[in-house]
Amino acid sequence: MNAQLKTILLTILTLSAFTIALVELSGVSTTAFVNKYGSNTKTIDPELNAMQKKEQELKAMPKTTIEFTETKYSFGTIKEGDVVKHVYHFKNTGTNPLLINNAVASCGCTVPSYPKEPVAPGGEGDITVQFNSHNKEGHQQKNIMIYSNAQQEAMSIGFDADVVKK
Repeated sequence: MNAQLKTILLTILTLSAFTIALVELSGVSTTAFVNKYGSNTKTIDPELNAMQKKEQELKAMPKTTIEFTETKYSFGTIKEGDVVKHVYHFKNTGTNPLLINNAVASCGCTVPSYPKEPVAPGGEGDITVQFNSHNKEGHQQKNIMIYSNAQQEAMSIGFDADVVKK
């Protein structure tokens, strides 16, 4: 191998190692950082720590059941740029309070809102989902994962829409 090729390969290797180290230490991979250095998550990401604490509390709660009147909805045809909303109605059909821990959308264009307080047995509630169709032309299918203390800890609700140009 000639000296120029060796220099190029060494440069590529050095940049690769630097990139990996940068990703590991930048906080992009908090879990990897914690696992590698055994650091306390409170000092790394307080929001992550709060979420983990809430998940632990949720797992310690007695289980219940949740029933949605519908889990899939179709907005039909909408114009690109429209912001549409749909309400998913649910009922706590179990014997213990229902606590929804989180609702996570599959896309940043979809924003779910859910009750933060426990829903009593027999009580009802709503999860509102707002979809912004800006730059979303074509057939769209979005899902929202609902995390709770129900028997099925994670369940999916979703919608579709056919977005046409204005």
